[in-house]
Amino acid sequence: MTPALTRTPARSTPAPAASYDELVARVLDGEFGPDPRTRRIAVAFSTRQAVRHEGRAGGYRNEVLSLRLGAAVGSCAVEPGALPDAAVEDCVGADIARLLDHPLRPVRVAALDAYLTQALPHTPANGARPWSLPAGSSLRKSRARARAVTGLLDAPPGARVLVVGVVNSLLEALRTRGLSYVPCDLKGGTTEWGEPVRTDALAELAHCDAVLASGMTLGNGSFEPLREAALRHGLPLVMFAQTGSAVLPRFLGAGVSAVCAEPYPFFWLDGGPGSIHRYRAPAPGAAR
Repeated sequence: MTPALTRTPARSTPAPAASYDELVARVLDGEFGPDPRTRRIAVAFSTRQAVRHEGRAGGYRNEVLSLRLGAAVGSCAVEPGALPDAAVEDCVGADIARLLDHPLRPVRVAALDAYLTQALPHTPANGARPWSLPAGSSLRKSRARARAVTGLLDAPPGARVLVVGVVNSLLEALRTRGLSYVPCDLKGGTTEWGEPVRTDALAELAHCDAVLASGMTLGNGSFEPLREAALRHGLPLVMFAQTGSAVLPRFLGAGVSAVCAEPYPFFWLDGGPGSIHRYRAPAPGAAR
């Protein structure tokens, strides 16, 4: 008699996180993988850059803290000059659980991102769809990424998009699609086209049809209020994420409608081809 085959149950996607704090608690409980108290950071580093794309009138600066856990790298952007040098040294050799309780929010976010990148890598099995970026200049790659990000917005021409974290290539892509936008950034200033940049995203949200936001909101503490406001108003929230690229997909279906995840190394680090990963929330009632 032929013995019955034993089937391995299919791996299901974890349920969406109800809040950032709940996600951290679930990680500490071991829901997503190994005990974070047993996983230690081998390498910690910061990346600083200044950019002015060819043909653009203005530029910008970036600084990113990155933590390496095995083959995975988790990252969190910070305001340039705000990260103490001692913070990088403090992370090396520390276990993930300790870093999730670190006094500096960027360290906590980068540690969570590193753990989830290792536990739930950006693969089709975990809901990610790869998107290729071409080789070329910094501007060419920036525009290619912008098309990938804005393509996740299901908004008709004429819709108004709140953009939290101003990236001129994203604004350019929205203009190309016939979408209007409200640029918002804590630093204020003006866009490439001289438009004033607002500083209070929550005050603008109710007057918009969709929200496009940077993962940097995780690092400055504004993500949860933004996610909750989008839920209350029933607005789609699309995230583009170098910061927390593996964290934000955990909120799909819980206020986040789509994520364009870009783990380290970022598109601006070299001129070769690259890839990013796009996620969409499952349709209501779809199996996870």
